[in-house]
Amino acid sequence: MTKEYDDIIHLPRHVSRKHPHMATTDRAAQFSPFAALTGHAAAINETARLTDEKVELDEYMKDALRNKLQIIANRLKEQPEIVITYFQPDEKKDGGAYVAAAGTVKKIDEYNRVIVMTDRTAIPIDDITGIEGQIFESM
Repeated sequence: MTKEYDDIIHLPRHVSRKHPHMATTDRAAQFSPFAALTGHAAAINETARLTDEKVELDEYMKDALRNKLQIIANRLKEQPEIVITYFQPDEKKDGGAYVAAAGTVKKIDEYNRVIVMTDRTAIPIDDITGIEGQIFESM
């Protein structure tokens, strides 16, 4: 039984006189994985990431929040612990996420429409959807 390459199978391997022998590590690098679409997976993950839509509050809820802000403003020196839930817009796509910030209020800036917490978190007043705390339990 003869095979197609029997005549050359036992010949010595060719060694080039012009080109030096390639190191094993360099030869292995030729066969390393190649990412033709760099960043494609990140773009797909970003598109698949879910965001929430901002909910518009009715007038009743807006009045309730204004009342709570007034109570906080009147009792700032007491430094009451509160939790503010607000909408944080997403930087990369439409929508965002609802975030809860717990702590004490440092100041309420009516001109810039921002609440500044003692940890320097600035919360836009127009994005607030809820305020909770022990100071409101008597309401």
